[in-house]
Amino acid sequence: MNRPDKCVPGSLGEQTLSVHGGNHASGTGTDGDGAAIRVPIIMANSYNLPPDPSTMDWSNPEHLTYTRNTGINQIALQDKLCALEHGEDAVVLASGVAGLHAVFFGHVNAGDHVVVSDTTYEATYKLWTSLLPRKYGIEATFVDITDHDAVIAAIRPETKLITTEVIANPTTKVADIAALAEIADARGIILMVDSTFTPPPLYRPLDDGAGLVVHSLTKYINGHGDAMGGAVIGRADLVEPIRSEAMVDVGGVISPFNAWLIMRGSVTLPLRLRQHQESALELARFLEADERIAYVAYPGLESHPQHELAKRQFGAGDRGIGGFGGIMSFALKGDPDLQNRFVNDLKVVTSAVSVGHDESLIVHVGTSGPRVAAYPEGFREYGHLRFSVGLEDVADLKADLAAALDSAAG
Repeated sequence: MNRPDKCVPGSLGEQTLSVHGGNHASGTGTDGDGAAIRVPIIMANSYNLPPDPSTMDWSNPEHLTYTRNTGINQIALQDKLCALEHGEDAVVLASGVAGLHAVFFGHVNAGDHVVVSDTTYEATYKLWTSLLPRKYGIEATFVDITDHDAVIAAIRPETKLITTEVIANPTTKVADIAALAEIADARGIILMVDSTFTPPPLYRPLDDGAGLVVHSLTKYINGHGDAMGGAVIGRADLVEPIRSEAMVDVGGVISPFNAWLIMRGSVTLPLRLRQHQESALELARFLEADERIAYVAYPGLESHPQHELAKRQFGAGDRGIGGFGGIMSFALKGDPDLQNRFVNDLKVVTSAVSVGHDESLIVHVGTSGPRVAAYPEGFREYGHLRFSVGLEDVADLKADLAAALDSAAG
């Protein structure tokens, strides 16, 4: 494939880059008159070999030989994501969790140690509390990632990785990526950041010094709730073992169809983010003002513990479009039955897992489970409703929330 702009954002604007990044239609067998202007779906699992393949490296992920090594649609998506995130290289995998595991598999070995945010996605929590320690003898220390003295105190000589989310799932705690990168760099440690809740152009952790960024492409970057994928983006030397080991040899590759769907969805990412965030801020303020609501956790609210950090870190200008994300957590003052009644009375907002879809999604999570001990008091007392604000008219969402509050809580 002809890839003239691989991982090079150049001077293009955010929306122009989202439209054209990675779109290497030439070189896909569609050249000439009547050729497609967009990379088509190439569903083949094998590609033509050269006249003499006897000296080939069959595992080389730069050669189009077999889709487990790489494919045309995967290459196009990687190049777009690499440019959007200002990275040197990128690898696309089958899911966000495959991306997380790929980083851990590629950079942490038996006997090593990692520092992990104490508020993190469930799969990350399970990987570091159960699977990786049990199977490979790797130790993890969970810390309040906003307490930098605690982060430094947790680091050992064998520490290889610090891992955090930019905005934590589900508490919305905000990590100071630049400060964490300084801590990691001074000690020769990799900082890996899950930026699923803060995709570009909202925020770019690599610009603040992170070594690797992981996305669940299933969420905002796809944006339509119809495809699954994950990505790892960052320094070329850190991405290489992830591609050659975790992708090629473990086999967590994305399908051509999912790569094509995510490529298609990413075109409107900046436009969608603006609407998600504008509506989320209005709805967060609306809910916080209602006396029947126990709390609202959203970085855009002045009441949020890291509001000032969020303003600085996600500020508009040459860093991106600005904003505070499209996800909040809240709860009604009452027991789990009240939370469930509220959710069941919603008509426009859908009760389902995932985030970043075109439709608004809400899920009720209770107060049990080992992770809850690190959550704020309101989460521990009432549980939480994680609310991913979609693209519906904000007036309709507000009316839906108000009606459900009236019917469930009176």
